[in-house]
Amino acid sequence: MSSTPAPAAGSTTGSGAAPSAAVSGTRPLTDAVTEVRATDPGRIGRVLAQRPRADLAEAGRLMVIACDHPARGALGAGERPLAMADREDLLQRCVTALSRPGVNGFLGTAEIIEDLALLGALDGKLVWGSMNRIGLQGASFEMDDRFGAYDAEGIEASHLDGGKMLTRIDYADPATAATLQASAKAIDSLSGRGLNAMIEPFISRRQDGRIVNDLSEEAVIRSICIAQALGRSSAHTWLKLPCVSEPASMRRVMASTSLPSLILGGEVSADPEATRASWKAALELPNVRGLVVGRSLLYPRNDDVEGAVDAAVALL
Repeated sequence: MSSTPAPAAGSTTGSGAAPSAAVSGTRPLTDAVTEVRATDPGRIGRVLAQRPRADLAEAGRLMVIACDHPARGALGAGERPLAMADREDLLQRCVTALSRPGVNGFLGTAEIIEDLALLGALDGKLVWGSMNRIGLQGASFEMDDRFGAYDAEGIEASHLDGGKMLTRIDYADPATAATLQASAKAIDSLSGRGLNAMIEPFISRRQDGRIVNDLSEEAVIRSICIAQALGRSSAHTWLKLPCVSEPASMRRVMASTSLPSLILGGEVSADPEATRASWKAALELPNVRGLVVGRSLLYPRNDDVEGAVDAAVALL
């Protein structure tokens, strides 16, 4: 992996944890945050409270790094089925991506956000907490995607900027109704606190025992129309949407909403240049405000995290 030197835990980046003699050198980031968790867990809250913040209204185009996949047991990236399982490697990749010019946001679950906050990697960034991760990849209950990660109260207490919810809609699965209702309640809780609600909607179905998202133009439009109506107010609601391949289709997709939207990255592409071309076309649409990408940038096929992130930022 091509990377910049990772920061020592809190030694140079501002609000992180103090360096520790327990840091072994073989797992410098993991060992540093483990030491804090074991000896001074209250520091996590203090670091989050003191972390320099960004302003969403003034941020302009967004480049958000996403890393909430492991919480659903989704550890694969490209041809590597356990790519995201090694915490030291994952932290190194996230720190590298977040250090690149033009990257101004992060999306993750509590444990990864807290690790990165201790390392100072989230200073000056917008941060979204991932909320519903109980729909484990491959589980019989995958569509029953309950809220077991962040809630709005925890997002506010951690001084984050908003919450993200995966909202998959399967017309053949009764669990969809509970997911939609839970998403609406989460939007209300976030909006009532003035926090951003990022909805990631899909029309989904089971195929050969797996959940498959329908990325056709009609399905994406339908998912948008359902998701944007959730909650008592959409004032703080943004959408996280897949990129429909044809530019004309993407224009019609984005014509179905007035909500600010971010384009998601999805699976690691076999053709990154084609993927970037589709992102570039989507970014030309007025209500597309940026990108929120995880595995495609953290685990590119050539393992050059810096190069992948810089190429994505250049599209903004």
